[in-house]
Order: sequence, then C-alpha cells, then structure tokens
Amino acid sequence: MGVGRRLAAAVVLTAGAVLVSGCGLGAQQAGPVALAGAPAPGRAATPAVTINVTPVSRVLAAEPFVAPHGTLRFGAKGVTVKVLQARLRELGYMPGKIDSRYGGTTQSAVWAFQKVQGISPTSTVNSRTWRALEAPKAPQVLVPTGKPDRVEVNLTKQIAVLYRAGQVKLITHISSGSGIPYCETATWQGKTQRFCGDARTPTGDFKTTWRRSGWHKSYLGQLYNPIFFNGGIALHGALSVPLAPASHGCVRLPMHVAQVLPSLLGTGVPVHVRGKFQR
Repeated sequence: MGVGRRLAAAVVLTAGAVLVSGCGLGAQQAGPVALAGAPAPGRAATPAVTINVTPVSRVLAAEPFVAPHGTLRFGAKGVTVKVLQARLRELGYMPGKIDSRYGGTTQSAVWAFQKVQGISPTSTVNSRTWRALEAPKAPQVLVPTGKPDRVEVNLTKQIAVLYRAGQVKLITHISSGSGIPYCETATWQGKTQRFCGDARTPTGDFKTTWRRSGWHKSYLGQLYNPIFFNGGIALHGALSVPLAPASHGCVRLPMHVAQVLPSLLGTGVPVHVRGKFQR
C-alpha cells in the first residue's frame, strides 16, 4: 500500500458536507484550511497516489511475523518504527509512508489495529500490541452475506473496512456522529440561517452516490474528498479524527485515507453501518 504523497497532518479534521449535509464542523471552524500536500478550499484535488494492499487472508498465510522488542511512542523514529509501519500495511491498515517516523498517519493505523484486536486504543505500542501483530485477528464481518465489494462501518469500534472482491482491502480508524444535539448559525446560500440536528450517524444499508474532489464546503463547515452514501452523510477526510465520535453525522476519515479512497470506492457500492458507540 504505497503512498506516493503524504499529507503533513495525519489524524485530521475537516467537516461538513454539501447541500444540506448533516456533518461537519461548527461554523466558527469552517474557514479555509491549509495542509501541506492538500488542495486549498475550492480547488480540485488531483492526488497522484497509488495503493496496493495485500489482502489479510494472504498475509495470515505468509511467513510468520516476529515482532521486535521494546515500546514505541508517538514521535519515535528508527528501524523499529519502520517494521511497525510495514506490518500494519501488510495487514491492510494505512500507516502512511514507510518512513521510520511515528507520526499521525501511523498513529491512526495503530488505533484501528488495536480496536480490531480488542485493545484499548493508545499511541503506545507495547508488548500486547506487538503480540497481536504476530497473530492478528481479522476485523469482525458485519454483513456475512454482503456484496464482494462493500464498506462496513462499525460504530461500536469506530472503524471502517473496505472489501474488494470479498477480501479486506483497507481498514481505517474513523470518528462518526457524536450523538450530541447541536444548533449552528451559519451563512448559507447568501442567508444567515440556523441549523439543528442530533449529530447521529444512522445505521442501515446504503449505497455510495455522488462525490466531490478536494475540499467541499457545506453550511456546517468543510470536508475533504467526500463520498456520500446516505443523503448528506458522507465518508470524508477531516482535520481531526479523535478516538470518540465527534462529527455532526458524517464518517470522518484520516486525511491520508480520504486521499486514496475515491480511487478504491466506486458509485453504487453498498455501505453497511452497524453498532452504537458507548461512551
């Protein structure tokens, strides 16, 4: 899963959708955002990114992985970080560029991996996480009878899994709707309006519909490379993707994941949303 270009910000948050989308930042945070490697608001994104993920089933059948010793923390550098990044990439997670630096993109992949393994997510990689990397569990299949190409969003674990041809292609950390009712005042279509909602990501079975490239603005803020699947609710990149649900209803993705997802996920692909986050 090579990433030709890496965004400088790793675990990231933009928000909003288009038209009358129910996901995004508050109006006070909806201004232009500058990201190294990311387009400015209103400018189409043309990321030259390729991704080649080895299906989990193939990895588990490969030569056993032997974990190194030691503890890694955010900000670490060196060969052990490179081993971690390579292993996460093998398993279908997205640590960003294999650069021996433990930054935000790697942290989001560690979080996703830990959540799938039943480990409380933390930026620290210790013996328990290393052992899990030696004998990893595959993510829980939410829809066993689902189409070979589909997305499964697990609200309980706050992860999303992309399947291609029945194989796990990508596993990512997400942040869904906070469930906290909101009312926002914003200027939309030339008028000052007040918008209220329940900040919930509805469960159910949907399909991907329309999308936009680069930053896209809505009445609640901005989102990056949105792929809509339920009215104004989308999978989209964000400049903050915290461990707890925090959006107005959309499914926030780390920016480096949102950068490549449009090339992997077509229109009309099933999106299954299940579960409920317990605070």
